[in-house]
Amino acid sequence: MALSDLDIKTEYQNLNSDVAREFYIPILSQAVLYKRAVGFFASNVLYDIATGLTGLVKNGGKIRMIVSPKLNDEDIQSIQLGYRLREEVVADAMLRELVIPTTEPEKKKLNLLANLIAENVLDIKVAFKKEADSSGIFHWKIGIVEDYYGQKVAFTGSMNETYAGFHLNYETIDVFCSWRPEDEERVYSKEKSFDTLWANNDPSMCILDFPQVALERLNEYKDLKTEELIDDESVNSTISQPCISTKKHFFCVPDDITLEYYQKDAILAWKEHNFRGIFDMATGTGKTYTALGALSFLSELKKDKLAVFIVCPYQHLIEQWVDDIRRFGVEPIICYSKYDWKKRLSRKVEDFKYKIISNFCAITTNATFALNDMRQIVGSLKGDCCIVVDEAHNFGAKKQIECMSEVFNYRLALSATLDRYGDEYGTRRLYDYFGDKCIEYTLKQAIEEGKLTPYYYYPIPIALNEQELNNYIEITDKIVNILRKVPREDDIPKSAERLLIKRARIVAGAKEKIPALVKEIKPYKDKNHILIYCGAARVDISTDDNNEVDIDDRRQIDEVCNQLGNGLNMVVTKFTSEESPDERETIKKEFSAGNLQALVAIKCLDEGMNIPGIDTAFILASSTNPKEYIQRRGRVLRKAPGKSFARIYDFITLPRGVEEYTQFNTRQAELSLVRREIERMRDFQAISENPSDVSKLIEILTEKYDMLNLGEEYERI
Repeated sequence: MALSDLDIKTEYQNLNSDVAREFYIPILSQAVLYKRAVGFFASNVLYDIATGLTGLVKNGGKIRMIVSPKLNDEDIQSIQLGYRLREEVVADAMLRELVIPTTEPEKKKLNLLANLIAENVLDIKVAFKKEADSSGIFHWKIGIVEDYYGQKVAFTGSMNETYAGFHLNYETIDVFCSWRPEDEERVYSKEKSFDTLWANNDPSMCILDFPQVALERLNEYKDLKTEELIDDESVNSTISQPCISTKKHFFCVPDDITLEYYQKDAILAWKEHNFRGIFDMATGTGKTYTALGALSFLSELKKDKLAVFIVCPYQHLIEQWVDDIRRFGVEPIICYSKYDWKKRLSRKVEDFKYKIISNFCAITTNATFALNDMRQIVGSLKGDCCIVVDEAHNFGAKKQIECMSEVFNYRLALSATLDRYGDEYGTRRLYDYFGDKCIEYTLKQAIEEGKLTPYYYYPIPIALNEQELNNYIEITDKIVNILRKVPREDDIPKSAERLLIKRARIVAGAKEKIPALVKEIKPYKDKNHILIYCGAARVDISTDDNNEVDIDDRRQIDEVCNQLGNGLNMVVTKFTSEESPDERETIKKEFSAGNLQALVAIKCLDEGMNIPGIDTAFILASSTNPKEYIQRRGRVLRKAPGKSFARIYDFITLPRGVEEYTQFNTRQAELSLVRREIERMRDFQAISENPSDVSKLIEILTEKYDMLNLGEEYERI
C-alpha cells in the first residue's frame, strides 16, 4: 500500500478525531523516511516519538529528528559570557530533561529509541539560535513522511506527539500530499526547509549532533532487542500513561474475533498433521479467519520467527485478505502487478535469511507467484516458512504445480472443493504437497448449525433449439472420437479440452434462457438483493490474473441487463472483471443499501467475493463442474440481517423438451448432458428445504431418458 491509498484529510483537530489512529500511525506504517522537528526536547517527546514506529521500522525506514534544548537563563548567560562551551551547556540541558522513567512502557520506549540510534535508524540533531538569548527559541513543528514509492506527506501545526497533544489540548495540524497538484509545491517547500536546517545551512540556527552523554544515559535502558519491542503494544500505545499489556505475536487473533469450535478443531488437527494439511470448509464458513488463526497459533509456537506467503487466485481476493491480515496485526507485502514489490520482498527475504528480522508476510496472486522473479526470491528462503493457498484447487494447474516449493516446511490449503474436475493428476499433486484434510465442514453442517442460511431450490428446465442441439451433438461426437484413442487414466488432450469449452458455451448460452429468466423474475421485479449468474466460459477456473470472458457470455450478460433494466424497469448493473476494484466496492455498497436491485455477474463472484445480502439467485450458467456450482451456491447462502432463507433458480439445460422425447430420436450425446444436469440437481436437492419438489422433475427425466443405456465412452464427458 502507498500513502496515496490512505484516506488523508487536509486538516486534523485532536478533540474532533483520534489523530493518532486516523493519521499519525497509518502514515508511519507506510513510511521509509520520517523527518520531524518537534520543538523542546524532553523525556515525553522520546516516549511519544516511539508511538506508531512499528510499520516504519519493519519497512527498513529511517528517522531524522530535530529538537531544541530547553535552556534556562543561567545556560544562556554561560554561553554569552563564554564561561562554558555551548556544546556542554546543551548536553547538560538535555540531561536535565531526560528524567528516569517510572513505568514499564516508558522504559521500553527508551530501550527502543536507544536501539534505533545504535542501529542508525534514528538520528537526532539539536537546533538552537546562534544568538542565544531568552527572547526566542527554536519551536518549529513540522513532519515529512515518505513512502517506498517516493510519495510524501508534509504536516505542520501546534501538535506534539504527547498525550496532551493527542488528547487534551485543542490542537490542529494542516496536511499536504505530494500527489495532490495543489499541495505539491507546499510539500517541496516544507521538505527543503527541513533539509536546509538538517544540513546546518540555515544562517540563523546552529545544528549539533545528539550529545554523547545523553546517548550514554539513554543506553542505560537498553535491555531488549528491537524485534522484541517493535510489536509490543505498550511501546506503540498513543497514550504516555502507565499501561502494561501482554506481548503481541506476529499474527494474533484480535479480541473482537472468537473462533468457532470447528475452526479451533481445524487448527489443532493441522498441528497434529505437522502443520501440513487442507481446510475443506464450505464457502462462507470462515476459511480466512481459520487460516489466520492457524498462523497465529504457529507464530506463537515459533516465537514469532516465521515467514508467511499467502497465495490467492485473483487480485480482488488479495485486497479482501489484506484487510483481514491487518486485523490480525500484520502489515503484508502485497505482490502483484499494481505494486512495485520485487525490491521490497527481496530485501525482506534477505533480512529474514540472515536473521536481521524475525518475520514477514507476503501476499500474492497465483500468476505472480508463478513468475520467474518470484520463484527465484522464494527459492532463496531459509528458515521456518509457511505457505497458505486460498481456493487451492487452482493450485493444481500445471503452472502452479511447478511452484510447489520445498522451502515451505509448513503448508495450508483452503478450499471448499479441492478435487479438480476432470484432472486426477492435478488433484493428486495437491494432496501430495499439502497432505490430508484437517477438517471437512460441509454445507449441510453449516446450514444445520446456523452458519449459512437454508435455501429453496427451483430447477427450471430449458431446451436447446434445433441448431444448438445439432452443434452440441456434433462437438460431442468429435470429443468421443478423440477420447476413444486415449487411455482412461491419461489426461484429456488439449484438443478435447478446447471442444469441451466450446460445447460448454452452447449450454451456458442457450437462447431460451433469457425469455425463461424474464418470466421467472417478474414476481421479483420490485424486490432487492437479487443475483443473476450468466454464462460460464470455461470448464475450469483460470489460475491467471486475467479474467477473459467469451464474446457469447458478454452478449448474454448485455441482453440480460437490457431485458431487466429496459424491459422490466429494474435497477440492475453488471458485476464483472471489467469493473475496477473501486467500482465494485461502490456497487457492493449500493446493492447492500437497496439502491441496486440486481447484480448480473459472469465469473467475478465465483471465488471469494463477499456480498452477504443476496437472497435470490438466478443461475443461467448451468455449470456441470461441481467446484463452480458449489462456489456459486455458497455466495447466496451467506447470512445477513433479516435474511432467513435464500432462493435459487437453476436453469437446467436439456437437449430437447421432455414432451419431445422418443427413444428413436435420442442419442448418447444427449443422455450425457441429461445425466450431468441430474447430478447437479441431486446435489442441490439433497440439502434444500423443498427436496420433494425437485424429485418430481428428476423422476420424469430418469423415466424419459433411460440413463442405464449411457455408453462407457460418454461417461468421461
